[in-house]
Amino acid sequence: MSIAVVYWSGTGNTQAMAEAVVKGIVEGGAEAELLSVDQADASEIARGDVFALGCPSMGAEELEESEMEPFVQELEGKVSGKNILLFGSYGWGNGEWMRTWEERMKAEGAVLIGGSGVIANEAPDEEALNACEKAGKALAEAAK
Repeated sequence: MSIAVVYWSGTGNTQAMAEAVVKGIVEGGAEAELLSVDQADASEIARGDVFALGCPSMGAEELEESEMEPFVQELEGKVSGKNILLFGSYGWGNGEWMRTWEERMKAEGAVLIGGSGVIANEAPDEEALNACEKAGKALAEAAK
């Protein structure tokens, strides 16, 4: 079984985080599939018990609205009991978008890997990339 890592990235910061998650999944002994959100099918992703979603903060601390927000809306109602990792970067604010996203997924019954999302201010530094790899390994473990 391959673990899907679905992301949207405008500047490459969230893509770098997604690639670190994939690295952790592979190091954890599982297969990973890296998909930009425009390549992903929400119904197909929801068939898996374990997956990761990445999106930066946009606008007034919201998910990217043209592709990622509709994708997340389509997943709602299909994530109960699923082990999900949330991750993304931000350039301003204090991470409110991630807390809101976490609450949405928990309200739908999802189990968040690590209990909360992994965030990075601007480009992910070594600490953020290590956190993504660690979370990827936890995803691989959850898939066993």
